[in-house]
Amino acid sequence: MRRHLILFSILAVAACSADAQVPGQAVTGPPVHPDYGIPPNAPAQKPAFAGQTDAPEAKSNVAFDVVPVVDGALQNPWGMAFLPDGRMLVTEKPGRLRIVTAAGQLSEPVAGVPMVDARGQGGLLDVTLDPNYAQNQLVYVSYSEYVDGKMNNTAVARGKLVDGAAPRLDDVQVIYHQAPAFPSTLHFGSRLVWHRDGTLFVTQGDRSDVPGRMQSQQMDSGLGKIVRINADGSIPKDNPFVGKQGVRPEIWSFGHRNVQAATLHPTTGELWEVEHGTRGGDEVNVAKKGRDYGWPTIAYGIEYRGATITGGIQQQAGMEQPVYYWDPNIAPSGMAFYTGTLFPEWRNNLFVGGLAGTALVRLVVDGEKVTGEERLLRDRKQRIRDVNQGPDGALYLLTDGPKGSLLKIVPKK
Repeated sequence: MRRHLILFSILAVAACSADAQVPGQAVTGPPVHPDYGIPPNAPAQKPAFAGQTDAPEAKSNVAFDVVPVVDGALQNPWGMAFLPDGRMLVTEKPGRLRIVTAAGQLSEPVAGVPMVDARGQGGLLDVTLDPNYAQNQLVYVSYSEYVDGKMNNTAVARGKLVDGAAPRLDDVQVIYHQAPAFPSTLHFGSRLVWHRDGTLFVTQGDRSDVPGRMQSQQMDSGLGKIVRINADGSIPKDNPFVGKQGVRPEIWSFGHRNVQAATLHPTTGELWEVEHGTRGGDEVNVAKKGRDYGWPTIAYGIEYRGATITGGIQQQAGMEQPVYYWDPNIAPSGMAFYTGTLFPEWRNNLFVGGLAGTALVRLVVDGEKVTGEERLLRDRKQRIRDVNQGPDGALYLLTDGPKGSLLKIVPKK
């Protein structure tokens, strides 16, 4: 069993490494509809409903320029947030938080950031501003936290940003620790998304190893869960499992694998998330209150090493189906609904970053259905880690790697 767990971990790391495609997905030819020349991993599996996968190609024919704001000077950037004056906070996986000007100038690392466990997929991950930042200057970061020896977990800390030539976070407090801690360097999540009511969603992973993934269905565990907390880390009274015996009260939804992309729908306010599957099971979900998203009981795709996942089933009563899934994978990270005016043809489209897919994926959404898909920036062959819409209406992207970049998409001149 130990040998199998080690093999599983090695393969999982390889699938998300800086240069790797998802195992078994070598590009076989020029782009074709609908699978872009890459064969599916589980061709015999059938979607639960029409349009759940392989949406028709939807070319928008929008002309745009990709403008480097920071060109190759960031080490594995992971998350970004916009300050009120248009500058950006950008995290770097080894544990640095930077302030970036619109001209691409980088600050010295912001002091006071918590120590991170940067092994594997860990490190300093997402960043967001408090909804009342103009009054309190509070910044929130998610990260992988050392606990004891090999043990670690996803954590969230907040501190007051003191701006200037030597920026720092003051009065830093850790407001959330995923529990239980677990001995893995994989699957930490971890996007931070503010609900309209001022509560904070924290997306998490199952920590990848088999004993961790099984906890996605265990309600006394935070592994494989999306949680919802108040801004100070306390538990909202209207969370779905508050007061239930043996259930962690912070849980919002469960049965997730590794959620590295999440955002609110601009109209409904629902939390949309995109999570990594294994081979052929990346999912788009609407993460609704108290719902079970099935992992690992049901799943599309196959294991990295080729076997069926758990019972090899894709549907079960009481478990939610994804709105959409990809086979082959795109390895999603970062997402944003576009609501700006620079690109009217893209309004209300969902943009998702692709790591293994090395593309920006545009999804046309009608209600809770995906009706079309377009792959942008495929010629750049860059792993896209985060996607955000700026206050100027442009799309901003972070590319993953030791020489990562911050890119800006604007209309072509």
